[in-house]
Amino acid sequence: MDVKKIKVDTSRFGTQDVIEVNKIRITPAECALDLGDGSERGEYVNQDYIINKLGRPHRNIGLMYTYYPNDKEWPARSSEAYPDMEVHGQWDYPYDDYFVYEGGLGGNHSGQPFEQMRDVRRHGQDVALTLTIDCNATDEQLTAIARDLRTFGRIRVRINHECAGTWFTHNRRFSYKEIGDFFVRFNDIIKKEAPNAETVFCSGFVGEDGKMEKEDDFLKAFQACNVWSGDKYLALHFGWPFDICEKGDPTYGVNPLDGYIKTMDKTVKRLREICGGEKKPFTASEFNTDGDVTGPRLQGLGLLKFADYLRNKKPDWNYSMSMYQFRDRGRLGLEMEDPNNPDVGIEQPLMDDYKALLNDPYFQPGQTVLQTLYSIDSTKKAVKNDISKLKNVQLRWGGAEDSDGIEYKIKLKQKPVFFDVELPEEMNLMFSVNGIWFYKKQGVKVIDAMPAFFRKDAKQVYAGDEISVTFFAPPANGENPETDKEDWAVNYYTEMKTLPKFRIRYDACDTAD
Repeated sequence: MDVKKIKVDTSRFGTQDVIEVNKIRITPAECALDLGDGSERGEYVNQDYIINKLGRPHRNIGLMYTYYPNDKEWPARSSEAYPDMEVHGQWDYPYDDYFVYEGGLGGNHSGQPFEQMRDVRRHGQDVALTLTIDCNATDEQLTAIARDLRTFGRIRVRINHECAGTWFTHNRRFSYKEIGDFFVRFNDIIKKEAPNAETVFCSGFVGEDGKMEKEDDFLKAFQACNVWSGDKYLALHFGWPFDICEKGDPTYGVNPLDGYIKTMDKTVKRLREICGGEKKPFTASEFNTDGDVTGPRLQGLGLLKFADYLRNKKPDWNYSMSMYQFRDRGRLGLEMEDPNNPDVGIEQPLMDDYKALLNDPYFQPGQTVLQTLYSIDSTKKAVKNDISKLKNVQLRWGGAEDSDGIEYKIKLKQKPVFFDVELPEEMNLMFSVNGIWFYKKQGVKVIDAMPAFFRKDAKQVYAGDEISVTFFAPPANGENPETDKEDWAVNYYTEMKTLPKFRIRYDACDTAD
């Protein structure tokens, strides 16, 4: 049965427990949390599942793709194009075994990564696109890719990452100088064709000589990019999946936390020195502790210790970090992929440790009130406006760190037994109840929000407590439609013609005992 054809009776929904309605703006977290979703180590997991599992959206969702259109087997994924090739390491294939970027010159937007990018943005998150790309790509090819990005808001593009290393195809085919020059060339094209996008240069760290790895070759790239980045794990089994990690093996490495922090301090200091004192954002684009090294039960310990350091010391280079990744075939994920079925994830102990970060105010976006639309005092006498007449409220989606929404404050008589939300059917919405987030796609009218009161990670509520219910409207199809507004590429505007209503009940229909 098509549930969209069922007419739901919402005549008993109302606003009787609402004490205030505000226009609000979401603001950046002190340290933003990003999440990798899919790579050579795991498949993409849809955002409905991830948000239901974690209880809140992220700032950025990282996607990993590759573009080598001049290779003979392109556009097949490398491991599929060479199924019988003898490989002894993850990067032995002729080109990187990431998902294939299907856009660009002669491409189309119906496949990857565009469906994934739309999914990310519909769910109130920004895209962080990692793209390993042939440095021989022409300006015409690069221009086509840049134009692909124009409708995806405040997207970040990480080009040829970990480029101070030796393992990726770009490092095997090109010199460090050629990689740096290519980044600058592609960066300039993106700035011209898609000024909504930010470029991320992900190389290495400070060496013993006090200089950045390959500093002379990469200097112009450090200066040209919008965001500095580096990938460093507290522990990593880099021999995966071609060997089983055992104590003392040479195929894993450990970066003790104290040394990790000192390296970050020195790296950011040096980057600022060589870029004229500019304080660009720095992000740890891939961060985790590999359970292959620590074992699953202790995997989150380093993560929590690092979070304690960030929260207490507040280093000025700490702008964001990205958990790599949600679901992994090995032990680098919040879930492990079921070897019998890639659509099934096996939750790891790391999940609970990571949720502690997600629920920590230091890692959560802020919120400011722009305008109070309605409020009542303790005697139930309206002191501002009539809530029944509130309508046509304009919402703006500028991204996960800069959007205008609407907030309801609700005073609870006690802990609810039922908490349903009626929403405008034509709208695409992300909303939170008591700190737990929900998604509503177009065509859906009612969402059961009771998980906000019974989930293990939900805040406890008591009689007389006030809770916030906030609503934001990301673009319904995941892209910003081009309009005559100057800011169309970064801001998506929509109007909430009718405001949400609630069915809040404090008693069950019957105990049925």
